[in-house]
Order: sequence, then structure tokens, then C-alpha cells
Amino acid sequence: MIAKLDLSKNIINYVQPISAYVHIPFCRRRCYYCDFPVSVVGDRLHGENSGTISRYVEVLCQEIAHTTPAGEPLKTIFFGGGTPSLLSINQLQQIINALKSQFGIANNAEISIEIDPGTFTLEQLQGYCQAGVNRVSLGVQAFQPELLKICGRSHAVEDIYTAIETIQTVNVSSFSLDLISGLPYQTLAQWRDSLDRVVAIAPNHISIYDLQIEPGTAFNRYYEAGEQPLPTDDTTAQMYRMAQQVLASAGYEHYEISNYAQPLHQCRHNRVYWYNQPYYGFGMGATSYVQGQRFTRPRKTQEYYQWVKDYIAADGVLDCPQTPLNEVLLETLMLGLRLKEGIDLTTLTQQFGVEMVAKIWQCLQPYYEQGWVELVGTEQIRLSDPEGFLFSNTVLARLFRQLGSELEV
Repeated sequence: MIAKLDLSKNIINYVQPISAYVHIPFCRRRCYYCDFPVSVVGDRLHGENSGTISRYVEVLCQEIAHTTPAGEPLKTIFFGGGTPSLLSINQLQQIINALKSQFGIANNAEISIEIDPGTFTLEQLQGYCQAGVNRVSLGVQAFQPELLKICGRSHAVEDIYTAIETIQTVNVSSFSLDLISGLPYQTLAQWRDSLDRVVAIAPNHISIYDLQIEPGTAFNRYYEAGEQPLPTDDTTAQMYRMAQQVLASAGYEHYEISNYAQPLHQCRHNRVYWYNQPYYGFGMGATSYVQGQRFTRPRKTQEYYQWVKDYIAADGVLDCPQTPLNEVLLETLMLGLRLKEGIDLTTLTQQFGVEMVAKIWQCLQPYYEQGWVELVGTEQIRLSDPEGFLFSNTVLARLFRQLGSELEV
């Protein structure tokens, strides 16, 4: 029997958002792999004297002030970018005050900010923490000068260690560090060196992203032109396995495809995404997911400003469709299988029905036999580590192909 998704029987009870993502689009330069909505401001750091950044913060706070609160205070806030550490202390405080005034902020809220080496000072980081920040994510990407140059990064290796010393001096509650694997010309020896350096630094959390060549980026232009000095698929797979072995041996839990954490230091905000739960989004290019409605703001500055103006004129009411339940199912599978614990089958059955869960298992059966998918008792289904994670795109492609053609809305 072909499983059908019957909207009359399977209803999602949407919970209220308790998380907010805030996009700060400013960068000193655009990295060659980046396709995020950013605005390049050169070396005008800590933009209190920059009208460009001040104006953006003003409009951002207007958007926040005209968004209807759900009731519960925020339990996670994430400042992403761009380079949020280009904000002055006062500008960051202004945004946090706007969020607190409109939604409230829980006493134990996780407040994260992405920071780049060479873009913040000791005084600035102390001010961020006094404003409420208790988690920082340092964008290192590589420890080799030649790879930083290839990426178009604006910092040097020396800046990385200066930034780490500053973070350790301030004693931030939770410290995360980002690396990228699969970079042009990157070797296994270089990758092992970066992993060893990270283990020696011992941040609470480590994010490792495999390079994706996105349309419209400088990397995409370079590699379309001719020579493509990227590591082979086999080499990037070895890099993934190496990271898992080195970091697990150092005591980090591989709790999500791209993320490792010491005990009690998993990113609470990102788990909201992986559980496919609702969240507010604010700022240029940011996406919100509220009451089953997912929508994204304009990616260009002036278009975003006009969007906010129209949003205020409409009293914060948006005319956008509900996310179809078949899309909710596919999103739930795609996001949930990124987690070490995988997906709870009882919850999945309650939301989408016994027949649909049986169909999902039928799709996954070949990968179960191959060892990429694991069944934990009778309640959880997950990808194996590292092989299932490594080939997650293959598993998800089969799910999307087979389920996508049979779901009805």
C-alpha cells in the first residue's frame, strides 16, 4: 500500500517560538566561499561611528518592536552574520534591550554571538558578556596562512591565537570554534594539524563544515574557469573520519553531523532548528518559522529597509502560506537525522501516522542493512557515526525521491 499523508487526520500542534536569530550582515570583506547576505564595510570596525551600521541597528530594532510576542520569554538568542563582532558594545546592548522589551529573556537563556579574529578587543568582549552574551563562536576556518589567503579571510594565524587568549581571559561560559574541511589545496596533513591545534586549545564546542561551492561565490567563479584544485571526494571523506576519530578521542561528543561538544556545551539554539521547532528571525536575509509559516526577508539592505517599513505599516501582519504538511515531514526527517539521537518514532507516528512511518522505514531498509542507519530499541532511528553521517545526502536523497513523489496535500 502506498502511504498517503492525510491532512484531515494528522495535525501538527505548533508550539510557540522561544528562540530568536538576529542577522548582522556586516563584514570587512566577503570570504570567497560565502553566499550569505552581507554588506562589506571595509575596516570601519566597531561601527558606532559608521552611519551604515547604526542605521541598520535602528531598523532592526524597529522590526523587533513590531513583531507580536508569543508569550514565553526567549531561551536562546543567536547573533549570526556576517561578522556580529563589528557591532559596538552599545549597539549589541541596544538590540538585546529591544528583544528583552518585546519578548522577555529567560534568566538562563543561551545568548550566542559569532566573532572573527581581529575584529574585537578585550574591552569589547567584556562588554558583550556584560550585555548578556554567554556563548561565543570563533570563525577560525583554518590554521594555515596559505589556506586563510585562499579563503579570502581577513585575519592571520596570529590573530587567531590573540582572539583565543582574549576569550580565555574573559572566561566566556561557552566557547565554540569553527573549521572548514575540503578547502582548495588542503591536504590531510594540514587537516590533521588543524585538528591537533583545536584539541590543544580545548574549546567547549567545535563546528566542522565541509566546503560547499555555492553559486555566485568567488570560489564558484574560480573553479568554473578551469583548474579545480579541490580535494577528491575520497580525501574529504578521510577528513571527516579523521575529525571524528581525533575529536572523539579528545572527549568531544559528536552530537550532530557537523558539531562536537564537551558535556553540557551543545548549542541549544541550533537544536531548535534540528528539532524543526519554531523560531523568530530578524534582520536582512533572516528566516522565521512561526505558527507553521516559514518566510525569509530580503537579502539586500535597501530592500530589507523597505520590507520593514511595509511590515510596520501592516501592523506586523504577514501574508504568507502555511508550510504544507508534506514539507514539514521532509524537513523533520532531513533535520532530525542530523542529530546523534536521530528521530523519535513515537513522535513521528503521532504527527504523520503509522503508515507513513512504515513507508519511511521501508525507504531506509537498504541503508540499515548496509550499516548507515541504526534502530535504537523500538523508539529511535538514527544515522551511524561516522559512515551514516558521511553518506547522509545519499540517504536523504532516497527519502525525498520516494516520499516526495507519493505524498499528497
